[in-house]
Amino acid sequence: MLNEFARMSSDDGLVMQLHVGSLRDHNRPLAERFGRDIGGDIPVATEWTRSLGPLLQACGNDPGFTLVLFTLDESTYSRELAPLAGHYPAVSLGCPWWFHDSPSGIDRFLDRVVETAGIQNLAGFVDDARALTALPARHDLWRRRTCGWLARKVDAGLLDEEAAHRIAGELAHGLARRTYRLEG
Repeated sequence: MLNEFARMSSDDGLVMQLHVGSLRDHNRPLAERFGRDIGGDIPVATEWTRSLGPLLQACGNDPGFTLVLFTLDESTYSRELAPLAGHYPAVSLGCPWWFHDSPSGIDRFLDRVVETAGIQNLAGFVDDARALTALPARHDLWRRRTCGWLARKVDAGLLDEEAAHRIAGELAHGLARRTYRLEG
């Protein structure tokens, strides 16, 4: 079924996303009292490499296909997700989400994936939150943390200021615009 969704996404020019690694509504009494999706989701171990093998064999090199991977399972960032995104042209890594959408969570994500996947294989910051008042704060947090991360790279002599400034723009909006084909 995933392969068929991937084929249809490629045919239609749409971006396919997978949000994996979350056990939804773990606190059942809370969900029963207040409803679904109120934040009772807990990370669970995820296996990407073998599970996505058939889909990536079929579509991972297709220039018309884009697959953005999101997870709450941080243990897979450097072990599986970064190598997959660094290898397959169709794969991009989605930003940290939910409780990993935090100052330390953003730093851990960048530290664990950029060395192998590169910045160009990140999807940038996107937000599907239903809490509209939180959107500006979450985007501001992403911009500040990524700029702080870049500043530490400049301070360590790994980037010059000009490159860091260019990359900051990519992380703030350029990557997301290209990943989701919003240019124009």
